[in-house]
Amino acid sequence: MQKTQQHLNGSVESVGHLINGEMNYSSDKTQDVFNPSSGVVTKQVLLADKQTVEGAITAAETAFPEWRDIPPVKRARVMFRFKELLEQHAEKICQLIGEEHGKISHDAMGELQRGIENVEFACYAPELLKGEHSKNVGPGIDCWSEFQPLGVVAGITPFNFPAMVPMWMYPLAIVCGNCFVLKPSERDPSSTLFIAELLHEAGLPNGVLNVVNGGKEAVDTLLHDERIEAVSFVGSTPIAEYIYSTATANGKRCQALGGAKNHAIVMPDADIDNAVSQLIGAAFGSCGERCMALSVAVAVGNETGDALINKMQDAMKSLRVGAYSDSNNDFGPLITKEHREKVIAYINSAEEQGASIVVDGRNIKVGGFEEGYFVGGTLIDNVTSDMISYKEEIFGPVLQVVRVNTMQEAMKLINDHEYGNGTCIFTRDGEAARFFTDKIKVGMVGVNIPLPVPIASQSFGGWKRSLFGDLYAYGPDGVLFYTHRKTITQRWPSAGVREGTNFSMPTMK
Repeated sequence: MQKTQQHLNGSVESVGHLINGEMNYSSDKTQDVFNPSSGVVTKQVLLADKQTVEGAITAAETAFPEWRDIPPVKRARVMFRFKELLEQHAEKICQLIGEEHGKISHDAMGELQRGIENVEFACYAPELLKGEHSKNVGPGIDCWSEFQPLGVVAGITPFNFPAMVPMWMYPLAIVCGNCFVLKPSERDPSSTLFIAELLHEAGLPNGVLNVVNGGKEAVDTLLHDERIEAVSFVGSTPIAEYIYSTATANGKRCQALGGAKNHAIVMPDADIDNAVSQLIGAAFGSCGERCMALSVAVAVGNETGDALINKMQDAMKSLRVGAYSDSNNDFGPLITKEHREKVIAYINSAEEQGASIVVDGRNIKVGGFEEGYFVGGTLIDNVTSDMISYKEEIFGPVLQVVRVNTMQEAMKLINDHEYGNGTCIFTRDGEAARFFTDKIKVGMVGVNIPLPVPIASQSFGGWKRSLFGDLYAYGPDGVLFYTHRKTITQRWPSAGVREGTNFSMPTMK
């Protein structure tokens, strides 16, 4: 296996592209890759131009005819070997994630495991693609459906899950018989590229998976090239909307997952100690850089709100923030200096608009990593729905508390918000939980579970402006997204038997 990042650009390693099974460094544009714990430039990623992306598409197009005809069971065997390699190289993958994203090793391992579970689901390809069959739908007539690959498909993935989110996409797309062009985040590209190399080591033919690093030029090339049949995207809502509108305008199938503002309702009967414990991890894990992070706790009743604030304040005293390399830390830095400034600006705006900063993480300093992009866990009380910090996705370690009088008010807040990605309720009341899960206008719902992320055999997606497109990511919806259904109706007339011409619509009457 050819190792990534061995090509050097001066004293800083360069990260290239993986095209047709080979590393490619043909790009004049570069972007710095930082270690967000230290603020130091560690690598430079090459940004693909239009010609480089077109070369990756050509490689996928060339590989497609042979790959689509390989039996699903043989495609699945590649995934079985891939899974084993991911597990063997887990420590290396998590190190790369930590160095470029800042994610603590235990959190990176959880991300990787979630990705592996999607590879395991892809190993079911023979079952997923076997279609449906009906015999004798008419006299001597059989009818069946098949799931056939689209051709060349593309994925555009975010920085916050450089291992997991790409594995939401290409393992399933590939076992369905497609060839794939992946454009990962240019902020933390190394783990994504290393994982792609492992898939080639597992026996994937050249050209079936290609990885191009780049910015808007690379994205727009994928969106406009007529050879790309479908595009999957995960990122912010403004970009998701752009991806969806551009891709569909160019005749492509598209699923574009956007942003979130996930609420947790805390009922008066809730186990407050359990709710606090769960909220701590869901709000501050991965430094809040999750589309499923819980960023708003809605306390029903002032007594509930006071208890929640007091216990959260005490629990947050033990939070450990620091570099990825210390597994005792709870979470690490934000991805860039600019994003750190943006998160702090949201906290400032909440304070300016009348909210109370109960626990302030704006001025945290981590010993030995003073130039890192750290923001400590921040707790804000008395937030209202007209505040900027409530309306917009902060994507940082900030938990805001909104106080309401009734469960109906809490649900109205959630249903009225433009995002509908994830939500949960903490309660001991089964009737309240059932009412909540039935009436809430959100795609992924938890009851006493703060991060209701579906398992690999389900599908992941939100409602409203958290998802553009009709099909969710991975799971059963993923199979439908990456395939065309073809229905075949067939009859073999008996020898010597010829039916007369019939001008009526065929029926079974």
